[in-house]
Amino acid sequence: MSTRWQRTDAPRGDDYDSRWRSLAAEGRNVHGEADLVSALLAEHGGSRVLDAGCGTGRVAIALAERGHTVVGVDVDAGMLSAARAKQPALTWIEADLADLGAHLRDVFDLAVMAGNVMIFVEPGTEGRVLGAVADRLAAGGLLVAGFQIRPDRLSVADYDRLAESAGLQPVARWATWDREPFTGGDYAVSMHRRG
Repeated sequence: MSTRWQRTDAPRGDDYDSRWRSLAAEGRNVHGEADLVSALLAEHGGSRVLDAGCGTGRVAIALAERGHTVVGVDVDAGMLSAARAKQPALTWIEADLADLGAHLRDVFDLAVMAGNVMIFVEPGTEGRVLGAVADRLAAGGLLVAGFQIRPDRLSVADYDRLAESAGLQPVARWATWDREPFTGGDYAVSMHRRG
């Protein structure tokens, strides 16, 4: 398994989590993704969530604490180790999202890809990742993904094209996890529905 993420020198495990602890200590909301996912499940129905690219489990754990059934998947063993240490009762799966179907058969009402997942997958596998995640969604299930828009990475137009090829239809796009309107810029949160 190889991804662009694994070739970065980004902080891992507890070092990664320390940033979120610092933000929380400053009084910042570090659960915007979980807030949005919970609201969308309340609006559209369902409670089963796939946290695809779950990292250290920040979003998955917050969702589980709100009563949702959550499975976290990540390719990075170190990040998953931190997630398991924080919440051993949740299901954590080490897998490349492009090969998700080989590791997971459950079906979900919503899949979330927070933390720039789509720009850290192996270049050229973005369509396979979207297809694999879409295959784990129930009919009418939602995919919500947020990532930075950078010239050297995935554009929103390419993301939409790949999502459509995976059987996902666009529903909404925001600039933030709290649904600020997207009018361009360097970050987008996109919601698609499985047809």
